[in-house]
Amino acid sequence: MKALLNLFVSIVTQPAILVGLIAMIGLMLQKKSLTTVIQGTIKTAVGFLVLIGGSGILQDSLDPFAKMFKFALHVHGVVPSNEAVVAIALVKYGSITALIMFVGMMINVLLARITKFKYIFLTGQAMLYMSCLTAVVLISAGLGTGWTTIILGGIFEGTLLTVTPALCQPFMRKITGGDNVAMGHTGNIGYATSGLIGKLFGDNSKKTEDLNIPKSFGFLRDSTVSITLLMSIVYIVIAIISGPTFVENKLSSGTNYLVYSLVEAGTFAAGFVVVLQGVRMILGEIVPAFQGIANKIVPNSKPALDVPIIFPYAPNAVLIGFFTSFIVGTLSMFAMIALKTTVIIPGVVGHFFCGAAAGIYGNSTGGRRGAILGSAVNGLLISWLPIFILPVLGNLKLAASTFADTDYLIPGILLGNLGSMGTIALVAGILIFFVAVILLGTVFSKNKKITASK
Repeated sequence: MKALLNLFVSIVTQPAILVGLIAMIGLMLQKKSLTTVIQGTIKTAVGFLVLIGGSGILQDSLDPFAKMFKFALHVHGVVPSNEAVVAIALVKYGSITALIMFVGMMINVLLARITKFKYIFLTGQAMLYMSCLTAVVLISAGLGTGWTTIILGGIFEGTLLTVTPALCQPFMRKITGGDNVAMGHTGNIGYATSGLIGKLFGDNSKKTEDLNIPKSFGFLRDSTVSITLLMSIVYIVIAIISGPTFVENKLSSGTNYLVYSLVEAGTFAAGFVVVLQGVRMILGEIVPAFQGIANKIVPNSKPALDVPIIFPYAPNAVLIGFFTSFIVGTLSMFAMIALKTTVIIPGVVGHFFCGAAAGIYGNSTGGRRGAILGSAVNGLLISWLPIFILPVLGNLKLAASTFADTDYLIPGILLGNLGSMGTIALVAGILIFFVAVILLGTVFSKNKKITASK
């Protein structure tokens, strides 16, 4: 049993393998030739490896920035990092996390099959992290480590991973200009909020990608050039504040601190270029391959993919969203110090990926103003909500890290507060959520169609 669990976890936590298998199944269901199946499977898997490689380059280049930032401001507190807190939790809850994830995947497919929410969540590591959060909260609430926790946890996770892409899809259509892919990330609640903020308070006539750049600065229209220059300025400024002694002794292994900053800025831009190439490969293969799944198993379904899938559509919004979110996180940190609360140090990686996506969503409905306002609101959410999730994490509240994205924070806080009301309230809350989604996706949608036809 343990060997099977390890095999399952190994497959689903490797997006390249998981999505490659999905592409293979989709092509086989369409009865494509062996050559087409092999090509589609390999190119889809390699495309995801390219995408993951680019994301890794981005994260690695942001790591020294985070260390310089923390040293320059001399602050101590909790740093939201999904990877760090999950690594701690899996030591104790590894098996139950895997089983919750398996049940959650089945619930996701079931709901996509029987409701109008036709989204198959394919971001493996996000599913693992959500399963881990669910396990920790349910066990900390006193539900135990048996099959009750596994079944209820799987129902909760599968329902959540079906609904959150649906929240984002109206905005995804605007961003991508189509309806072929969905957003499969754990910041979806924040992204949808950003899109709504942009719609209510933005100005859709002035997009981030329509900035008027003088001819003498025409080179800035190239996203690789503009990203490199902007990140160079940011890295150099924070390196100067940190001082050459810290940078050269602790980070650069003796390389001049200004040269090191320029290299890291260029590395960030290189990571972005790699991500764009991976996105092109994935979209070129997974969308047609997924039609086999959509036609045979879950009609009209769409793959929900990881957040970098939207970065090519608005590179300027990526940078605007990142810096706005990070600035809001920094100001929030100073406010926490003044208020003498738990201090949440802004996680650079979280603010980059979630802030960038929030900027794109805000831009899709409210242009530049929407990108700024939407990413600012998202920045507030991922800065302040970690304070409120710490009490429901049991022993993990003592860790120096916590969950970072809105789809962990908001559901986790709600689930934990239900647990504090007793086991009956917790079980009832999960089942009501599940039934409500089925009703919204079946009965109410059918009534709407009948009314429309009349």
